[in-house]
Amino acid sequence: MNEGFDIRKAEHGDAEAILEICVRTADAGRDGRSLYSDHRYPGLIWALPYLTVNPETAFVLTRLGKVVGYAVGAVDTASFEVELERAWWPELRRQFVDREPSAAGDGYVLDYIRRPETSPSEIVSRYPAHLHINLLPEAQGRRLGTTLLEQLLISLKTAGASGVHLGINHMNEPVADFYRKIGFSEIARLPSIIMAKRM
Repeated sequence: MNEGFDIRKAEHGDAEAILEICVRTADAGRDGRSLYSDHRYPGLIWALPYLTVNPETAFVLTRLGKVVGYAVGAVDTASFEVELERAWWPELRRQFVDREPSAAGDGYVLDYIRRPETSPSEIVSRYPAHLHINLLPEAQGRRLGTTLLEQLLISLKTAGASGVHLGINHMNEPVADFYRKIGFSEIARLPSIIMAKRM
């Protein structure tokens, strides 16, 4: 790594930084803070659950000690979704039971917390693992995302994953080229672009 960048396992103390990175990349890779009345919203779905349920496959990219990116994943998506229903969603439902949407992105998040989506069986049967990765602009364009993602993929494979998938917002389709360079292929549009890779 260069210029003070480093990769390490994520820790519970990284939660606030991960939430911040998630919302600052939540608008198809751009800053999404204007879309949410509560800046925690996107991270409560797409980032923080992994720190609680799958900390062994959660990594952060730091620069001089500051968290500037993260990569999180689950080895077995179906089991992960079951565990979230036991250990993650119930508390959020209690916390937000009376919350009403007041910004453009709020409704989707609140609906998701109340009725989480599940991954299609035809995808998880072939590619049981999944992942999410996000970097702040200061860490982009330096191949750091590739290095961070490779670290996560090694971790998932070591834990027994035979294949991995991820979703890309169709408004952020150009990022698919990043994944193609490291062996991912498009397998579906749901309408999210689903890319996958055998391990």
